[in-house]
Amino acid sequence: MLTARTKSGTIFSLSNHYEKENLLILRNNEEFFCPVCGEAVSLKLGNQRIYHFAHRSGTFCSDFHESESLYHLEGKLQLFQWLHMQGISAKLEYYDSLIGQRPDILFHFRGNKYALEYQCSPIPEEIFVKRTENYIHHHYIPFWILGGKHIKAKRGNVFSLSNFNYFFLRKTPSRQLVLPSYCSEEKRFHILSKIHPFSIKNTTASSSILSIHKTKIEEILEPTLFNPINFTKWANEMEKSMINSSLHASPELNHFLHEIYPHNLNLYLLPPEIGLPVRHALLIQTPPIIWQTYLYVDVFQNKSPNTHIDLRDVERIFNDRIKINNIIIRNLPQLTSVNPFMVVREYFQLLERLGIIIKRDESVYQMQQGFMIPNSNREKEERKQAFFQKNSSILAKG
Repeated sequence: MLTARTKSGTIFSLSNHYEKENLLILRNNEEFFCPVCGEAVSLKLGNQRIYHFAHRSGTFCSDFHESESLYHLEGKLQLFQWLHMQGISAKLEYYDSLIGQRPDILFHFRGNKYALEYQCSPIPEEIFVKRTENYIHHHYIPFWILGGKHIKAKRGNVFSLSNFNYFFLRKTPSRQLVLPSYCSEEKRFHILSKIHPFSIKNTTASSSILSIHKTKIEEILEPTLFNPINFTKWANEMEKSMINSSLHASPELNHFLHEIYPHNLNLYLLPPEIGLPVRHALLIQTPPIIWQTYLYVDVFQNKSPNTHIDLRDVERIFNDRIKINNIIIRNLPQLTSVNPFMVVREYFQLLERLGIIIKRDESVYQMQQGFMIPNSNREKEERKQAFFQKNSSILAKG
């Protein structure tokens, strides 16, 4: 940690760029204590690591769940100095005794109080959730930033995101979903947006790299988002993922395959209207090709034109699938107020724009045309190409 309490009760911070000679004198003449647990801490002044305070062996502090790496310490200090240079009121490692938590940085901006947590190592979900809920309950805006080394770029705009990575997904004031990270070695932010998963771990996303020296807080809290989804690339990635998954099928995929076979469905011969990207698809951990196929089986199959479909019935069916774990909802601690059924609503809205269904009122749609199931790989490819050419502008909007 970078702050400690002196014997007189004042807070001493290493963010003030003290010379080592002065710190050596101070260490010999002053005692330092943890502001949280009150235990004595040591001032570490090594040549290989950033100057910091550390709890002594055998002590326990409820505020610390993991040791802080050099990567974390440097990043926390860089982010504090970045805010300070913008004239933003900020406190490093401020301990709020009312809530029993100490964010890496407390800062105030435009009338709001933020708790910035720079997290560079995985922590259990229950701890992440508890910290987040506690901040919200006490009128902080939690602002989690992931250590940039955890963002794994695979190729182009394809990234591999773990369940832990998704914890950092946040909604901006304009209701965009973004995943912010920061690399203390490269001194730059990495913002992922327009995240469209095509498998449990892999996703396409828009990626913005921002130097900390050229970036203002506004650009992180409300990033400017560009680049509509490249649907053709997304569809190709999804198809490759589907093939790879089927070669090493999990129990969940085997269950899915066994369920769709009696409906005369083949994973490789699904129509292009099944497996489409929608804006909030990341709320569902189950790949789009699977949950949309379940919707086809449960809702659309064998429906003749002009048949009405009530979304209230669809939601009940959707929730039944969730209860038996056919569809898995992703754990997103910062988006708990979002109903995952909105993903299905978005899919229905997309099908409406594609001319498959017609909206009759707030909860009722009417079938306009059925899904045409390909009979061969050649027919599938022909239909897919025609579908892309006709609907590329619609699909790019998600």
